[in-house]
Amino acid sequence: MAKRVPELLEDASNELPVPFRHLIDRLTEHLKELDRQVKEFEQGIIAWHSSSELSRKLEKIPGIGPLAASALVASIADARSFENGRQVSAWLGLVPRQRSSGGKATLLGMSKRGDAYLRTLLIHGARSAI
Repeated sequence: MAKRVPELLEDASNELPVPFRHLIDRLTEHLKELDRQVKEFEQGIIAWHSSSELSRKLEKIPGIGPLAASALVASIADARSFENGRQVSAWLGLVPRQRSSGGKATLLGMSKRGDAYLRTLLIHGARSAI
């Protein structure tokens, strides 16, 4: 897009109105600024990730990168608040909730509770690992 938009704006044969050309030019500049800000935030996240021992440990898991690892550390402040990994998965909405009583397991529906962004990062990470 960064290559094609200037070509389209400079092409006099496409008969685009001048105000529309100015609008597209301003929107393109705004998009470039947003892209720069995203890169800046990513660099900040990666810098924090490299300073966090727990985040670096999580990155060793296949499919988990610096963004997913730092998001996990930030979302799940203390993993000891969960009894096991299945509870963490249920909290994220990755597995059905479970209520068991008297040896009878009852699986409830997928809740999709928790952090949708984190769940998406983990699903995409799993897909990339496979």
